[in-house]
Order: sequence, then structure tokens, then C-alpha cells
Amino acid sequence: MGLSDLFKKSSATPKCSAVIVAAGSSTRMGSDKLLAELGGIPVLARTLHAFEKSEYVNEIVVVTRMDKVTEIADLCAQYGCSKVSKVVAGGKTRMESSLIGVSAVKSSAKLIAIHDAARPLVSDAVIKRTVCAAAEYMAAVPVIPSTDTLKVVNDADRIVGTIDRSTAFRVQTPQVFEAVLIKGALSNAAKKGLALTDDSAAMDMTGFKTYTVAGEEDNIKITTPRDLVIAEAILKSREEL
Repeated sequence: MGLSDLFKKSSATPKCSAVIVAAGSSTRMGSDKLLAELGGIPVLARTLHAFEKSEYVNEIVVVTRMDKVTEIADLCAQYGCSKVSKVVAGGKTRMESSLIGVSAVKSSAKLIAIHDAARPLVSDAVIKRTVCAAAEYMAAVPVIPSTDTLKVVNDADRIVGTIDRSTAFRVQTPQVFEAVLIKGALSNAAKKGLALTDDSAAMDMTGFKTYTVAGEEDNIKITTPRDLVIAEAILKSREEL
């Protein structure tokens, strides 16, 4: 292999398989938030489109509830999500669903991105930053600094400490990992019966230090009806409506 071959390899666009976790119950929304319309199409379809159009993604696996598998598969077909290779039933917890998802990607995948289906406004810039960082550092997540002072509160609703705001960040998705690492980390957490709500926390449990990249304020998670109003406003500001 010559120097030119080495250069070509290092400059190649890194690719990942994306696992879209859509197995939540939407209890705070009052209805299925992923099927709610956002800018004329379902939230989930908008999320899928973000990964469909990214040159850093070559496969998408959707993890949903057992009773939604057929409906979501139909949605993927209806909205032209050709990169979706599988729609699979998730588990009882977020962590179980993530493990099922990463286990369902193609065996050739070197990097796996795990993304909240309820974050439909993720930009291609965030996907690019996170995938490229993971290609270099083996694990990467997008974060944004906390602008609020954070307190530690005990069971009696009393403040027992203050968290240094300069070291506190809000974590977003997609979170991208080297495939073997995240499969092992999630399997390890499952064996221990840990109910983790963040995939990078499974990496923390192994002692691995995950790299961080800049997230975006617009990359909000749709949780309540109010979030849909905010998301519509963001789309309007982007002139996507």
C-alpha cells in the first residue's frame, strides 16, 4: 500500500448504521408523539429523513413497540426511507431497545449511531460531527452547556449541593460508537439489570471516556404538546415550512 492509498483511506467519509429508538410509550404526550404531524409529516418521518439524506449513514434500523411494527414499516415505505433495513420490536426499557437495535444492524457495521426518534430536528452538521468524532475517538456524543445552575436535591426535597455549571452539559443524540464497544457495553448493562436512559452511560460503566462534540439548541426532544409548538417555530425559522 502506497502513501496515496493511505491518504485515500484516512480521507474517506466515515459511515455508520443508525438505530432510531421509537419504542417509548408517549405517556407525557397523551398520544403517540412520533405520529403527530410536524410541518405536515409525522415526527418519526422527519427524524428518518434527517438520517436518510446524510452521507454519513448507510443503514437505518428502527426499534418500535411490538404493536407498531407493521404501522411503522408502512410509514417508512410511504415516506421513501430507503435506507431502513429493518423495523424491529423493542424491549421494556430504553436500554433493552438500544441493545436490540444495535444487535440488528448489519454485521459489517463499524460505527453505530443511536438516536431518539423524538428528536426530528437534528441537523446534518450534528450527525457529521458526531460520526466523524466517533470514527477518530471510538465514541462520541453531542452536548450543549447548561445555562442553569444545577442543584442536588434529596428525598426530602431539600437542596444538598450545587453542581459546578462549568462542567455540566446536557446530552443529546445521535450518540455514535464503535460497533463492538457499544454492543458489549449495552450487553454488560443488561446482564446487570441496569435501567439506563442514556446509551453513553453504558459506556461510562465500562470505564471508557466518551468524546463530546457541540450539539445544537434546536435539536430538541418532543416530549409534550408544547414541544411540538416549539418545533414548528424552529422549522418556520429555518424556512422549512
